[in-house]
Amino acid sequence: MPKRGYHHGNLRQALVDAALILIESKGPQGFTLTEAAKAAGVTPAAVYRHFQGREELIAEAAHQGFEIFGDLMEYAFQKGQPSALASFEATGRAYLAFAEKYPGHYQAMFESGIPIRATPELASVADRAMGVLERAARELSAHIPADKRPPAQMVAAHIWAMCHGVVELYARGSPGRRTPFPPEDLLESGIGIYLRGLGLLPPDD
Repeated sequence: MPKRGYHHGNLRQALVDAALILIESKGPQGFTLTEAAKAAGVTPAAVYRHFQGREELIAEAAHQGFEIFGDLMEYAFQKGQPSALASFEATGRAYLAFAEKYPGHYQAMFESGIPIRATPELASVADRAMGVLERAARELSAHIPADKRPPAQMVAAHIWAMCHGVVELYARGSPGRRTPFPPEDLLESGIGIYLRGLGLLPPDD
């Protein structure tokens, strides 16, 4: 009988889907290309029709993840409008929601060691997601005089790092899993403290 990967219509996507399942269960460095091929129902040799190696397969999973991530970030931003603060906070919550719903993609994007600049296509979709957060930061600080306004790119990078830390330590990682506070509350309070420190929120807001 022929391998089902040859006739189910989209072997390339089947391999990505298989890789995502393996990443969820074993981590991005915990599986081989042979295992991905077996999970997709094809021979290892067939994989090379679409991917040069395991890293290229993971990079495609990361690319698809950033596309989904960018869409979620844009949706969150628009949902918060016309409030700049609501849009900004919504993008942070979207980060946590994405990590929870798409753990395979998340690990391929941020824990695989694949550089975001590995390909122009991957860089483009990653920049799009960061661009949403930068836009939210820019709108939130628009009322501050230009000479006192923090760079939107810096604010976005800080919030991105905070979101990532909450995900790694409290949303799914073991070091801080026993915290009595939900990850969403930790992120919201952290964002509030950060924004007040920059003068983007009044002390009593």
